[in-house]
Amino acid sequence: MNALPPAITEMPTRRPAGRPFDPPAELARIRAQGPITPLLYDDGRQRWLVTGHAQARAVLADPRFSSRYEIAHYLDPQYTDIPPAGPGEFIGMDAPEHTRFRRLLAGRFSVRRMGLLTERVRTFTAECLDDMAGRGPGADLVETFAHPVPAQMICELLGVPYAERGDFQRFAGTLNRQDVTLEERTAAAVAIGEYMTDLVRRKRAEPTDDLLSELTDSDLTEEEHVGVGGMLLAAGLDTVANMLGLGTFALLTHPDQLAVLRDDPDAVDRGVEELLRYLTIAHTDFRTALEDVEIDGVLIGKGATLAISLLAANRDPAVFPDPDTLDLRRDAAGQMAFAHGAHQCLGQQLARMELRIALPALLNRFPTLRLAIPAEEVPVRSEADVYGVERLPVAWDPA
Repeated sequence: MNALPPAITEMPTRRPAGRPFDPPAELARIRAQGPITPLLYDDGRQRWLVTGHAQARAVLADPRFSSRYEIAHYLDPQYTDIPPAGPGEFIGMDAPEHTRFRRLLAGRFSVRRMGLLTERVRTFTAECLDDMAGRGPGADLVETFAHPVPAQMICELLGVPYAERGDFQRFAGTLNRQDVTLEERTAAAVAIGEYMTDLVRRKRAEPTDDLLSELTDSDLTEEEHVGVGGMLLAAGLDTVANMLGLGTFALLTHPDQLAVLRDDPDAVDRGVEELLRYLTIAHTDFRTALEDVEIDGVLIGKGATLAISLLAANRDPAVFPDPDTLDLRRDAAGQMAFAHGAHQCLGQQLARMELRIALPALLNRFPTLRLAIPAEEVPVRSEADVYGVERLPVAWDPA
């Protein structure tokens, strides 16, 4: 067994002042001492922090580590006695339950199918940009662009009728805002649940041309059908919206890299992968050992929970030279913004496609786009499970 690095007593979360795109500096120091570090809390439960890229991949690919909520010992004390995943919420399940849902949905998120949705993304993006131009020459980019584009795509994918999309998007947006009360967020969650139940019942009675309707021919129960719809909404809206908002913020503060994405169509694919790596907005994943497991010479005891810092792994200099530099021409293959293994993000091809279309379209439509407030005043979601910006005030020169 390898010698363990010194234990730590809390998860580093504070980002460096004035550097909103960088991980907490402490993560790099911890990773340098060892890629798997004991994480000791007062409750006496065994936890580990994984910061190395190779070690994170190993854990995420190993079925001896569980994704089940109810057996995990999370870092936040408010997350105790978590119930098992609800019907259809397969990200909190292990095989064979997870495999059943994954196989049912995997083909419906193929590269080919996402290609068929390309024109719809182009249309939604152009409509949002037209709306921005009509309101301008200034706007909150989150409200007018970063949220509406993926919201429209989720509506398209799930088959939300056009007449109902306004209320649907308003409730979905409230779920992901940090500046609303718990009561408002709870009310929005209830409203979304009630709406999704009604929508699934309509699809099961009269299927249309969308993903929810396609699932009516499966063995899903109504509860599972509703759960899958709700999970796809939560996973596909907040993440892409925050990548569009935070990604634009990063580009506006790195004008040389903005020019690469705006001016070189051949650089877009690599550029998006690099933004995904550099920002890693879904920054931490969790697994719990179902048995004693040795990873990279470290024995992880049965029942121990591992906090896997995808953010630290994606800044590992052993894999990505000069990792704290945003370089849109870098080959960022192997980045883990979508995690890894059996639970790797099912909608990653849809997310990539939205980013590859929406970001260059925004930068070309508004070539003088700039921040309307100092960068240090942009409010970030510092405590959120998915990192991003709350608002992004921008301005541009009128045409």
